[in-house]
Amino acid sequence: MATFATSDQLLVVIDPVARWTDGESVRIAKDVLSAGATTKVCLPEGPEEFARALARRGSRRPVVIGDDRALVRAVSLLHRQRELAGCVLSVVPVGGALTLAETLGVPTGAVAAARAVLDGVERRMDLLVDDSDGVVLGALRIPPVPVRRAAQPEPVPVAQGRPWLRTTYRSLVRTLGARPARLATTVPAPGPARLRVEVDGVTLVDLDQPVEGVSVATGSAGLAEVEVRPASVGAEACPLRASGRTVTVAGPDFRYRADAGVAGPVRKRTWRVVEGAWGLTVPQRAGA
Repeated sequence: MATFATSDQLLVVIDPVARWTDGESVRIAKDVLSAGATTKVCLPEGPEEFARALARRGSRRPVVIGDDRALVRAVSLLHRQRELAGCVLSVVPVGGALTLAETLGVPTGAVAAARAVLDGVERRMDLLVDDSDGVVLGALRIPPVPVRRAAQPEPVPVAQGRPWLRTTYRSLVRTLGARPARLATTVPAPGPARLRVEVDGVTLVDLDQPVEGVSVATGSAGLAEVEVRPASVGAEACPLRASGRTVTVAGPDFRYRADAGVAGPVRKRTWRVVEGAWGLTVPQRAGA
């Protein structure tokens, strides 16, 4: 595993959602990175500027300050530019959804994560790539797991140099967060689905067997770990498990949750494992 020198030049791309939701953690991370390395900071206002910043990084090592969606966006962009294999990505998790980053071995504290960027090691990881050139860093689930959504407005950017606006915005967020729980709604889980699941061309379950869910995750040695949970009739049905390099799911229109987002509907999708496809900076103890 490669280690990094603090003399490396860093391109620090700060996702706008991170700036709006937790500006203090962003500031701390930026200060730690700037104190330990030569940095160029980019403040994209949307996906297009985010993509341009990564494309123009030159020899700088990219560092994303943002949540799981920002991390997935960065990996997806580098993959589509066919530059993922030769690029080591770093992330400082800031925002609401940080489960993926933590699962991958990145600290969720701003200081610890920024120090890992400076002093950590490169960890090579597998990637799931689908037939539409989409990527999955961790796991996907069919159907998507139920999501609890709170009725809150979209964040709005806080003007630079106007601290009273920042105070007003934070007060508004606290007020909204304190509203009764009846404003939150739960998206119900769909019923059993009829899907054909094939692993390396071998059918694991067919359309005649309804299933409660399917999960696919990167495993070890370049293989995907697949679990199918058949719909129970009477006694609880045992999950079906298999490992392979390609996974194909087909059936009536279905959606799936991949990392931090939901995709679909599609009628057929194939994922293949690309071994050691991308590198992420993690603390030395995690990469040991």
